[in-house]
Amino acid sequence: MIAIYPAESRHSTNHGWLKSNFSFSFADYYDPDNMSFGPLRVFNDDFVKPLKGFGMHGHREMEIVSVILKGQLKHEDSMGNSEIIREGQVQRMSAGRGIMHSETNPSAEEEVNFLQLWFQPAEHGLPPSYETITFNADGMKNALLPVVSGRGGRKDGVAVIHQDITMYLSELDAGHSIAFEQEEGRRIYVFVIEGELLLNGENKLRKRDAARIEGTAGLAISSESGAKLMVIDLP
Repeated sequence: MIAIYPAESRHSTNHGWLKSNFSFSFADYYDPDNMSFGPLRVFNDDFVKPLKGFGMHGHREMEIVSVILKGQLKHEDSMGNSEIIREGQVQRMSAGRGIMHSETNPSAEEEVNFLQLWFQPAEHGLPPSYETITFNADGMKNALLPVVSGRGGRKDGVAVIHQDITMYLSELDAGHSIAFEQEEGRRIYVFVIEGELLLNGENKLRKRDAARIEGTAGLAISSESGAKLMVIDLP
């Protein structure tokens, strides 16, 4: 089953310095029927104004992934990490038993747009940890490039997460298609970053639309005009 969630179905907030779109219940948005999809608990599309951001705050027992789409994001945490993350990079932070961190836009001129995803961990009580990977954008061309995974151990350019998921990024040229196959009984989450997609030849998605897929192990992903997308393989 392929369930399409149009971009406009997301809950949107505007605090002036921050514009957010929530795909699942988060902060002031609560819907008991939209709490998660498998272990995927949060999928936020955030836009932060120059020199603004989230001050130091805490998290526990959550795997947090940030994907920078435009601009730059400064991360600082209670483990002593301090880093500026840019487009082409993905950050993974395991909150584990507890961590404090801040996220701010260090630019005085450019807005930052990033996706932040939270996954429920497969195991609780882990020590907090953090890493940033830089992926090879050429590997996204008409292919699915893994950038975060809890399957298969550590690999170059892939952040290791404490959950049985794999996150892929892809950039499809106009007229191209890719096939995705997974084990029976798993879930697929598809998010269109830019452009338009067609799933299995009949389900059309536009910019910022998402699909939650169950009971469909094989997926044909195509685009007539080109697209950037994220695919997540979930238990």
